Amino acid sequence: MKEVAVGDVAIGGGRQLALIAGPCVIESEAVVMETAERLIAVSGRLGIPLVFKSSYAKANRSSVDYYTGPGLEEGLRMLRKVREMGVPVLSDVHSLQEVDAAAEVLDMLQLPAHLSMQTELTLALARTGKTVNVKKGQFLAPGDMASVVSKIESAGNRKILLTERGASFGYHDLVADMRSLAIMRRTGYPVVFDATHVVRLYGRPSSDASGGTPEFIEPLARAAVAAGCDAVFIETHPRVSEALCDAASMLPLDRLEPLLERLMAIDEVVRPHAAS
Repeated sequence: MKEVAVGDVAIGGGRQLALIAGPCVIESEAVVMETAERLIAVSGRLGIPLVFKSSYAKANRSSVDYYTGPGLEEGLRMLRKVREMGVPVLSDVHSLQEVDAAAEVLDMLQLPAHLSMQTELTLALARTGKTVNVKKGQFLAPGDMASVVSKIESAGNRKILLTERGASFGYHDLVADMRSLAIMRRTGYPVVFDATHVVRLYGRPSSDASGGTPEFIEPLARAAVAAGCDAVFIETHPRVSEALCDAASMLPLDRLEPLLERLMAIDEVVRPHAAS
């Protein structure tokens, strides 16, 4: 299993569990900085490596009336401020036009699930030389990720993370298949489990309480760590009821630390026995 560097954070290669966390989308500088400060404090207390994630834009909203973020320039400005606090930063990148500017600021570039088979964008992200986090599309089998990995490797980039975020189960539900983590690990790259997007109920507004089942975040995260994932991806917000995106599926920030304590305890037991 390869070890992949994201700034100063090492993921995989037998390293301890890492955390990718932050609000779904950048709402304001105040929310971003408050969340980053609190996440850095939590990761410091627990000793868990942290990558801060928040999107400068979301290109897959189901209505033009839904909040999509501050945009590339303003979003990257705020993420640069978070990076200056000493934590690596991550955001989705949706188009070829965004790649160069995003690569100047971000430590890791994320290929969104709905674009995970988009070849031109995949190659453009790979050519930056930055770490690429591929969110597995809900429509893909885990074995299909080997072809995405091959695209990135063809550009000379071997800094890759693969993220499981659920598979379509009917029209609106997702299901987390823990076999996916083991199957994607066969590529030789670290795997991440997205414990928050998997509890979304698609087709319902993400800002509506009926749009997700957040009570399942913790049991699914525990199962994924027990199955040997290298990092957990948890979208979180200091005031979830006020969130402008994915309010139905984000974890309240004040519930994150106790969850991480339990996940780290599981990881401590599992990690020595995880497949290399």
